[in-house]
Amino acid sequence: MSEPNITPTEAVGLRTHPLTALVQGALWSIGGAVALIGSTVSGGGWGDMGLLISTGIAIVGGLVFGLGFGYLTWYFTRYIIDGTELRITSGVLTKSSRRIPYERIQSVDIAEPLVARLFGLAELRIEMAGGSNSRTTLRFLELADVRELRSVLLARTHGQDLEESAHGDEQRSLITRVPPQRIIIGTLLSLDLAFAVVGLIAAVAAAIWFDQFLVALGGLLPFGSTILQILTKRVIEQWDFQLSRGERGLRIERGLLSRTSQTIPFDRVQGIAIKEPVVWRRFGWQRLEVDVAGYAGHSDDDGSSSVSTLLPITDPLLAAAIIAELIPGTLIEPEVRTAAPSRSWIFAPIGWRYRWAGADRAAFIASEGWIERTTSLVPHHKTQSVELRQGPLQRRRGVATVEVHSPPGPVDADASHLDAAAARAMWEQQLDRI
Repeated sequence: MSEPNITPTEAVGLRTHPLTALVQGALWSIGGAVALIGSTVSGGGWGDMGLLISTGIAIVGGLVFGLGFGYLTWYFTRYIIDGTELRITSGVLTKSSRRIPYERIQSVDIAEPLVARLFGLAELRIEMAGGSNSRTTLRFLELADVRELRSVLLARTHGQDLEESAHGDEQRSLITRVPPQRIIIGTLLSLDLAFAVVGLIAAVAAAIWFDQFLVALGGLLPFGSTILQILTKRVIEQWDFQLSRGERGLRIERGLLSRTSQTIPFDRVQGIAIKEPVVWRRFGWQRLEVDVAGYAGHSDDDGSSSVSTLLPITDPLLAAAIIAELIPGTLIEPEVRTAAPSRSWIFAPIGWRYRWAGADRAAFIASEGWIERTTSLVPHHKTQSVELRQGPLQRRRGVATVEVHSPPGPVDADASHLDAAAARAMWEQQLDRI
């Protein structure tokens, strides 16, 4: 693999693909149409104009405005790669230049939003060490160019030449592929979707029975929105889910409409959560979620969540193998664990029976929940702090909570409402491990 010409002078730089303007225009027109339809449904609109005419105006106006704005954005955006950093300059009236040193890059991902995908384009998402502004997006380039650019950045980040980077990609091996039909079945067997469907049916039945459609609309919208969100997050976003292994980490490829390719570096894993909904437990199914340093607080521009789902649905054997690879030495269910005492029932009349916590030589482990059982694992060397908490009611019941703090994400390793003396001992032991 030969290195492309990516070292022009800063005055010249490299531009993204010219069709970026067209993609931006399409996005603006879609956004304008959706906003106008929502305004019309809620009682707004454009005077006496009909919905069809006003929507057409919004689409055309959004497309024209988007094309103009997209062209200017494309024209004034350039990127330069030199021996030490990636620089992206942008701005029409106010110029800005973002410099990304290679040593601060944590991961480089590829996203193919639906509209861009129709034109064979993709965007590059670069995650750096830092806070909420740690993501940099370069849009849009041809998919082949984005993949090549990712290889270049990863090679520079890890101090490799391009031949080594290409060889590493060739060694990537597929761990598992989750068939779409299995994701659909798992989603249909989830209780939250069942509750939303029952609520929607009840709202429709009430509207028909009482002949008060507008009143029932207050129930139709939230239940319908919940169903749409569940289907989007668990089916459309996780469609054709593939998990593969490389030298630097695991790679996730997923999505029906918008396709994403995201990398989870081994050394950036902060914790893992095992989710087991009550119906899934009868089939031995689990869902793995992960905390990855640098991704907390981010969401994709298409509305999807950033990396959190490590496996949307799997069996315990594969889940245990992946956990053992990411957190070597953990037992998932430690030999010695502390369960919540019966006097803690006041905090969870049923759920107290399913609460326990413990630790092995690799991680702190806490489990809770009976409708959806959640087992959280946080590696000892990734623990940020440990807190012992006891409220007034907890003092009266002789219980306390141990909180193991990790970066924000789906993993929440709290040992809730344990015996006060046992909780203090667990807190002291965990302080010695970190």
